[in-house]
Amino acid sequence: MEYFDLTLYTFFAIYIGRLIFPEHDPSIQLMFSFAIYGVGYIARPFGGIILGRYADKYGRKKGINLTLMLMAVGTCLIGLAPTYAMVGIWSPIAVVVGRLLQGFSAGGETGASTTLLAEMAPRKQRGFYVSWQGASQGLAVAAAASLAWVLSLSMDPGDLAAWGWRIPFIAGVLIVPVGFYLRKNLEDTAADLHASDSTEARPQATLLSKWREALIGLLLLLGANSAYTIVNLYMPTYGVKELGLSPAISSGAALLGGLLMFSISPLAGKLTDRYGRKTILIISRSLMIVSIYPAFLAINASPTAMTLLICIAYLSILNALGIAPLLAALTELFPRHMRVTGMATVYSVAVTISGGFGQFIVTALIEFTKDPISPAYYVIGIGIVSFAAVLMFRDRSHDDLDADSIESGLVTVQAAQTASLAK
Repeated sequence: MEYFDLTLYTFFAIYIGRLIFPEHDPSIQLMFSFAIYGVGYIARPFGGIILGRYADKYGRKKGINLTLMLMAVGTCLIGLAPTYAMVGIWSPIAVVVGRLLQGFSAGGETGASTTLLAEMAPRKQRGFYVSWQGASQGLAVAAAASLAWVLSLSMDPGDLAAWGWRIPFIAGVLIVPVGFYLRKNLEDTAADLHASDSTEARPQATLLSKWREALIGLLLLLGANSAYTIVNLYMPTYGVKELGLSPAISSGAALLGGLLMFSISPLAGKLTDRYGRKTILIISRSLMIVSIYPAFLAINASPTAMTLLICIAYLSILNALGIAPLLAALTELFPRHMRVTGMATVYSVAVTISGGFGQFIVTALIEFTKDPISPAYYVIGIGIVSFAAVLMFRDRSHDDLDADSIESGLVTVQAAQTASLAK
């Protein structure tokens, strides 16, 4: 539900740009619209730090519920924002505030929910459990795309551009009862941590003390998120603006990509539990780097619905193969007492760098270079840099998730006992 709200903006960016900015060149309006989309990502690192710390301190469940409520408010605010013709500059300001709330919320969501899944999982099924975070993101894309598809088929194009695009955003308030349900029924995996360990006995290392792990996590995420942003979020808009396809065709292609991510991610989770994080990551990342350029060449050479469907489907499968091992590896980088803070912060910074302004950057590149293949260069460049981390990180697929935390905690307790005896 939360990623559904977050994804909606990308499918309706063209309409939002036309209504909240003064009349201008449509390409410039779209760039401004994607710039506001990117502004939301600036709030993600703050959400990762603040909400991540909140979830580490007060529990995963409370952290997840707080993010749900913030996301609902931000999404509804975008849906109700007045047009530029009505209130002038206050129109883009309202959308910016909504995006900042969405970004702040999303900054804490992935860390808390993924950590919850990893800590619930049996040791040999951690990749499979965590894969459902990636599957849910695919389902979110599919849900948002299907709603955009239904609206584009059932509404007059003028009505859809004028007010129909607001319907999904206002419906995003449905996330609130989901939050209340979770508060009532979800078991918190951090409860035993806070019940059994005193503040003095727990290791209190900061994220800076784990800077190597944080750097590896950041690099791992950069390549994955750039590919996800371009393939699953940007390509539908690309199909409409650059290829001249109808919104129904483009949203249908995004729907197929989301459904494939949803169905393939659990399989990737099974594979990464069996063969390790590194092996599956190397395969998926290598194939993405060598495939993205031919895919963009193909859809530009033959800008048909079938070509777009095939390319998005194939690239979405590669994205799905990489999500489960990536998210599992991130939960294995940090000790338990700072796992949500570490993962949420690293995740938020990475998606801000490679994803937040990704659509704005490639739209600007196409506008200024007149090269429609620019999105492929973006994914390849970041993917090559990110691949170094794939080769460097320590694969802990079959390790106890909390082995380091337990060892560190014992060392801290022993040190405290030694100090007490010395006194």
